[in-house]
Amino acid sequence: MIFNNNNLLLKYFFILVSFLIQGIIMPQDNPNYKLQTELYSIYKTKSADIVMLGNSLTKSVDWNELLGREGVVNRGIPSDILSGFKKRLDYIYKLNPKVVFIMGGINDIYNWTSVDEIFNTYREVVASLMARKIKVVIQSVIYAGENWGEEWLKVNNPDVKPYDVNLGRNKEIDKLNTLLKNFALSNKILFLDVNSRLKSGNFLNKDYTYDGIHLNARGYKIWGEEIEKALKELGL
Repeated sequence: MIFNNNNLLLKYFFILVSFLIQGIIMPQDNPNYKLQTELYSIYKTKSADIVMLGNSLTKSVDWNELLGREGVVNRGIPSDILSGFKKRLDYIYKLNPKVVFIMGGINDIYNWTSVDEIFNTYREVVASLMARKIKVVIQSVIYAGENWGEEWLKVNNPDVKPYDVNLGRNKEIDKLNTLLKNFALSNKILFLDVNSRLKSGNFLNKDYTYDGIHLNARGYKIWGEEIEKALKELGL
């Protein structure tokens, strides 16, 4: 484990930073979760060809405009974790989508949830969707940048280097992505390795992010290109 005696402090630090910047908490205590699910209950949209299921990375772009098509519904919630995805699947079912694109796991990773636990919940989400005859596209988890959390550390713990910590978290992302890719292949599910196009070495490419974790327009352009390829392959 990185930093040995400092590991517990680092865990606390990233949970704290994630809470302050992204709000990573359990779904029932996440104000973003409560707000968005209440909105889902009053939205008049009755159906969608495509649903984008995810966290703040998914939420932060207009998918209809990015893809230049109608019938795409955004169901990303900032701060959400995989257990939150699972808890709100009824809001997906009622749209009767043809396909659901899933991207999730980064918040779980920075919440220090084990890869095995994340993966098991992910499989449950996929199984639930497929049981409803909904096609699923699994998307790789995107890396964090090498300087994510740097400003906080400079002030509060200058001896800890964000490079080392984020490298350790990205290694956990590698483990999760390998599990997801193998699971997709063995179950004939389409897998999009978005991370391979957005990374530079062991980190998120600086050209594609504005803060070390969230994407800018150039990053979303690349992600959109991968979605378009998948839709073509699915005949949609």
